[in-house]
Amino acid sequence: MPKMKTKSGAKKRFKITGTGKVKFQQSGKRHGMIKRSTKQIREHRGMTVLFKTDGDNIKKYWMPNG
Repeated sequence: MPKMKTKSGAKKRFKITGTGKVKFQQSGKRHGMIKRSTKQIREHRGMTVLFKTDGDNIKKYWMPNG
């Protein structure tokens, strides 16, 4: 049986925590900061945890090896 490979795009975008949750970087922080409010810039800082069902799908289909 061939091995299941991790999608290379997914390994750049998601990280799996020790408890199995999936973390991701929020969008909207690359350019055009002048038109965004300070509150929006502040809230999109750092990484966030995906909803459980979405995280389960990421782990099942795109990151089978964790």
